[in-house]
Amino acid sequence: MKSKKHTKIVATISDQRCEVEFIRSLYEAGMNVARLNTAHITPETALMEVNNIRAVSDKIAILIDTKGPEVRTAGVEETIPVKTGDKFKVYGGQGASVMGELHVDYVNFVADVSVGCSVLIDDGELELVVEGKTDDYLECVVGNDGEIKNRKSVNVPGATIKLPALTEKDKSFIHFAIEQDIEFIAHSFVRNKEDVLDIQKILDEHNSKCKIIAKIEDLDGVNNIDEILDHAYGVMVARGDLGIEIAAEKIPGIQRKLIKKCVRRRKPVIIATQMLHSMIKSPRPTRAEVSDVANAIYFRTDAIMLSGETAYGDYPVESVKVMSKIAIEAEQSKSRRNDIPIAVSKESVSEFLAEAVIEASYRTKDVKAIVTDSLTGRMSRQIAAYRGKHTVFAKCHTPRVMRELALSYGIDAEVLKSGKNNSKMVKTVLMQLLEEGQITKEDNVVYVGGSYGVGGGTSFMEIASVKQMSKKNINDQK
Repeated sequence: MKSKKHTKIVATISDQRCEVEFIRSLYEAGMNVARLNTAHITPETALMEVNNIRAVSDKIAILIDTKGPEVRTAGVEETIPVKTGDKFKVYGGQGASVMGELHVDYVNFVADVSVGCSVLIDDGELELVVEGKTDDYLECVVGNDGEIKNRKSVNVPGATIKLPALTEKDKSFIHFAIEQDIEFIAHSFVRNKEDVLDIQKILDEHNSKCKIIAKIEDLDGVNNIDEILDHAYGVMVARGDLGIEIAAEKIPGIQRKLIKKCVRRRKPVIIATQMLHSMIKSPRPTRAEVSDVANAIYFRTDAIMLSGETAYGDYPVESVKVMSKIAIEAEQSKSRRNDIPIAVSKESVSEFLAEAVIEASYRTKDVKAIVTDSLTGRMSRQIAAYRGKHTVFAKCHTPRVMRELALSYGIDAEVLKSGKNNSKMVKTVLMQLLEEGQITKEDNVVYVGGSYGVGGGTSFMEIASVKQMSKKNINDQK
């Protein structure tokens, strides 16, 4: 059986390049989840993207990425060139920005920022150091030569900016996600559990099954990761703003910490930002980028993400292909000794079986696959947390669960063609995999399922050859 890519790839689709054939080429190259960045689109253009993605395959999950709370420069009609040592008064709220006077679009900015803080503009390209403050403005000095443009990002590392979790634009796209039955909402700058619950409240009011991915982009999000994981479906480590808010040398350690937290909680985790950034303009990645992608996999991430590389870069399909090749190679060379220990509850049969399934797949001769049927995806995600070497073939009862599993490591999800009772279901799953060429009759498989029918919960594990298991289940139906 040919090696399958276990690490999932999230690729950003822009409204400027979302033709069906283009999306199909990304999917065939290895894309599992399509990301729509709402910072640059409207609900109308988003609908076009969604329709084109769905026209390619019902296996592609869609992730809507909201802007979240952010501060930007305001009132800059013409670019303001600045030199090191220039003095600026920085005001919160709208107004005309000119040499020596800068406005940002958050009214309470002055109150939230302290003397000694660094105000970073345009993803950290320009630094202003706060030397003093009044009730109306911050007294700042420019730290390096640069320029100030309108609507550029403003970050203040270490400061807690008390913006509301949801903007009106965010709310409109959350409603869009509900209406279009989108799988995932990735919310920017999640700082605490309340930021997640604000979205969940809207989803619950509409009985929506959309899952929330918390984007961790500042120190508050890192410090509050445990309470965030109590309520979020998964996490995106958004290293762009995170690298501005926190010293760059700390990011690899934080990345590893967040991955461990997610794996131990059996929740999907995505590593994002500049993974193959040079491929926006170059047909080949740098060696450092290859190592970055591989290390994310060695750290045990579920998914890796492409942003500008596929949204507007010159080599979008090549970027996905390169990322797929790196993933397959890293997966084959990673050491099991570095797997993340996961606590198993004595009260949970499914957690015990998930651990047992992985152990059996390693210790039993000639096992080629793990097979399960999945009503909610929970058992499949529990198995995925162990980052085993075998593909988990999850046969799902609904297309939505199949797409949700597109974000989880090592899972190849399909909709179960037929089968209500357990005996027929096992045979159906095995026959479907044989038809697809995923396994042969001589292969051993580990099957995990439930004894009590659909919805009864996972309760048993079986190890046998496909031939034996198929024969057994045919006899069970006589």
